[in-house]
Amino acid sequence: MTIERPYRLSDFEFNLPDELIAQEPANERDASRLLVMSRGGGLEHRMFRDILEYLREGDVLVFNDARVMPARVYFIRQSGARVEFILTGRLDELRWTAICNRTSRIKIGETLRAQGDETVTIRVLARGAEDFTIESGVVLDDGVLETIGVVPLPPYIRRDHSALDVERYQTVYARESGAVAAPTAGLHFSTELLHDIAARGVEFAYLTLFVSWGTFQPVRHEDLSLHRMHSERFILPEASAAVINRARAERRRVIAAGTTSLRVLETTFHEGANRAAEGVTDLFIYPPTTLRSVDALLTNFHTPRSTLLMLVAAFAGYASIMEAYREAVANRYRFFSYGDAMLIL
Repeated sequence: MTIERPYRLSDFEFNLPDELIAQEPANERDASRLLVMSRGGGLEHRMFRDILEYLREGDVLVFNDARVMPARVYFIRQSGARVEFILTGRLDELRWTAICNRTSRIKIGETLRAQGDETVTIRVLARGAEDFTIESGVVLDDGVLETIGVVPLPPYIRRDHSALDVERYQTVYARESGAVAAPTAGLHFSTELLHDIAARGVEFAYLTLFVSWGTFQPVRHEDLSLHRMHSERFILPEASAAVINRARAERRRVIAAGTTSLRVLETTFHEGANRAAEGVTDLFIYPPTTLRSVDALLTNFHTPRSTLLMLVAAFAGYASIMEAYREAVANRYRFFSYGDAMLIL
């Protein structure tokens, strides 16, 4: 499949039956399936714990250690009506951006109290095109949010939050709180599997991308050059940059565990090396962009017409990815956050 013109939104459409959208995690983290794709050609159907067979001594696995906040909070209006807010970004100690399931009814200047603790209040400061700016009466740190909030499951998981999600919609190595969506490729790693990978001589490097709710925003323009990517905060520490750059200099493989890790690595890659940095990225990667910072990518299966599908197509090649996705659908792989994984070598 060769496209001579610039890639367009409709080029990233594929048939995805609703029943393949995973609503629950696998029974065990590393018990999901793994589709292994070689960019030289060929697909293999494996289980996730088989990833050990594809890793070798000296590889560097780069993980996003962002921790998902309990950012879905129910508030009570003065009328007694309950509304749902998702905190989508911290502006300062007390102010946030947030989306609400009752957008048309919320008034500027309105004060609401948290369902889980009526002493916690918010005031609506402003309305944007797709969100609100709110100000809390107290600092909404993790301690407060764990009392009044729950993990915000993705919009395509069509069920109520459960106790299982507290554990499973979080990587086992999550440390830096601030994300409102999980770096989902990392959900497949159990503590035991990480121990086995390290024993093989694989090095780990950690960075942070605070995944925002914008990750679920659709692309609305057929002309991809018109799409404006959402912004997300990132941190690439000096120690991690050193591990990654040393591996590259010694011709060892750098493997991104997830598209979020890859976006940070591409953002910070300059003149053949990754530079430690802390900032904001709105990098939009789509074919025919050439990615330079990694040798392999671990990722979940993504939404049709999404920026994440475009990113993996840029890395692996458009025709190869679209063929792999058709194969995944035909073989009943599970898609999206709680779905199966793909290793692109």
